[in-house]
Amino acid sequence: MSGTGEVRGMRAARIAAGAVIPGELALAVCLAAGVRPPVWATAAAEAVALAVLMLEAWVLRSLYASRRAQGLEPPAALRAAVRAVVPARVRRLLVHELRAAASLGRWAARRKHGVRPGDHVAGYTGPQTAMMYGLIFVSVIETVALAVLIPWPVVHRVLLVLDVYGVLMMLGLHAACVTRPHVARPDGSLRIRYGALFDLAVPADAVASVRVDRCYPQGRLVTLSEKGVLDLIVAGQTTVTLELTRPLVFTRPLGGRGEARTIRFHADDPRALVGALRRPALT
Repeated sequence: MSGTGEVRGMRAARIAAGAVIPGELALAVCLAAGVRPPVWATAAAEAVALAVLMLEAWVLRSLYASRRAQGLEPPAALRAAVRAVVPARVRRLLVHELRAAASLGRWAARRKHGVRPGDHVAGYTGPQTAMMYGLIFVSVIETVALAVLIPWPVVHRVLLVLDVYGVLMMLGLHAACVTRPHVARPDGSLRIRYGALFDLAVPADAVASVRVDRCYPQGRLVTLSEKGVLDLIVAGQTTVTLELTRPLVFTRPLGGRGEARTIRFHADDPRALVGALRRPALT
């Protein structure tokens, strides 16, 4: 496939997927809710979905063959083809949801992700736990209330599926935060995380200083100032400030990149975490 052909094929595959995926999701919700659309509607939707899948398969095959011709090994060629066809944000959202679902099992088994013997584990869910459980409780109450108030069984079933999915995703988000804590290694390195959405490894030689410092910055979960101050905000606050010896590149939840010179993040027990990071320098 030529360069121009690759671009056109990828563009067509993305447009087709973007047009069909919402319809397929709506159909899946209806089926899960017990709603049976007309036979012709189901057949038409499946025919269109099949056509899109064939287009995606053709584009992926062509891109795979092109990458193999360039000398890539089969696994690397397949990954390159998938990255070319599927937008980065879609891939990352899918990965986030899969990791959140896996975190529910890890949470039930009381297992932590990425923790080795000798590591210092620092949780950060304290300020948000009550809020998360409150949102889940409200969602459950809303589901029950809608079941009583809505007289149309079809609408109720669709909303029930959506509400259950929403509750599971909120539980998965909280489970990911519980099972993916910050980790201070014995060598002085640090892994800063927020569930499955954010993960930054800070080498020991990049740590200039660390201190307990409670701040209340404004912004979203991941906020970067013009001066290179990265805030990883949990329930509107941070408790640890990490000064770096050199800028570090980080990845935002949806794939965007930034460069931080100072990192402020939250830990439920900031003094213990700061002590664990300072300990290797004193030995």
